[in-house]
Amino acid sequence: MELSRNRLPDGANFADLTGKESGMDKHHLISVFVAVVDANGFAGAARKLKVSPPVVTRAINELEETLGVRLLMRTTRVVRVTEAGARYADDCRRILAELAEADESASGQHGAPQGQIAITAPGWFGARFITPIVTEYLDQHPKVSATCWFLDRLVNMVEEGVDVAVRIAELPDSSLQAISVGRMRVVTCASPGYLARHGTPRALADLASHNFVTAGAVAPGHEMRFNHEGKSRVLKMQPRLATTTNESAVAAAVSGFGLTQQMLYKVAEPLARGELQEVLSDFEPPALPVHVLHREVRSASRRVRSSSARTASSSSARPRRARPRSRWPPTSARTWS
Repeated sequence: MELSRNRLPDGANFADLTGKESGMDKHHLISVFVAVVDANGFAGAARKLKVSPPVVTRAINELEETLGVRLLMRTTRVVRVTEAGARYADDCRRILAELAEADESASGQHGAPQGQIAITAPGWFGARFITPIVTEYLDQHPKVSATCWFLDRLVNMVEEGVDVAVRIAELPDSSLQAISVGRMRVVTCASPGYLARHGTPRALADLASHNFVTAGAVAPGHEMRFNHEGKSRVLKMQPRLATTTNESAVAAAVSGFGLTQQMLYKVAEPLARGELQEVLSDFEPPALPVHVLHREVRSASRRVRSSSARTASSSSARPRRARPRSRWPPTSARTWS
């Protein structure tokens, strides 16, 4: 029986797979286990591997019996990874990645990235800044194909199979690798016509008499952030208009409806054309860090490492863990506009 390293034959039993009465190939066992952990369940792993759920169940049972330890806690509704299982999953991911690297090297593919890569970024930022980088990278590496997820929501890289992510935010601690590529200013603005009718706010207290336009991706919970006397201030707002997209919030501000707070790249063009005007510049909040994320360098495939490096090539910042420190991003990183 011919086997694929990426999937198990549907309905195959252990004797079929190994020529023995028991014992599936260890590579397949750990591949199935990692798929279950990443998918948070047996059904998701089965779909990913294109096998039936019983095949996944048998593989996990075989692996746990071989190791003599419980890796997963299963109920009718949920699958949870045990402490031993979490450590074992990390080791398995490293082993699988190193096997893939060995295959590439042995087949002469080590020097040329190839395969499929998935990249995510915020919608507008991805369209404006990341798409040209991706197309240039694909021109340089004809054996690589890319899928771009440009969405104004947080994409779970593990669960949704994303290799590289661009994030504009402070980062939580995680096992991901982060490359700092710059900072993003956040500005408050309104149209000149609106300011002529309602007055230009000079202090935070002046905001009480103004209309606000908010978008969920920038102002979750209808909050606006400022910096006052060196301290962060978060103001709860009651927007006259709340939208689900930043594009519509910017359009409403340009039309003269009210104030909006946006990342600078979203309003750079209307500001340059005079359609919007910055206000409260003395209270501008600290710029947000921009990072390129991917999984651990050691376990990332060559195409992931090369594409993330290309995305971050405009910065001299070094890779680091995804826990930000006060000295990051460095002063040499780019301030996006």
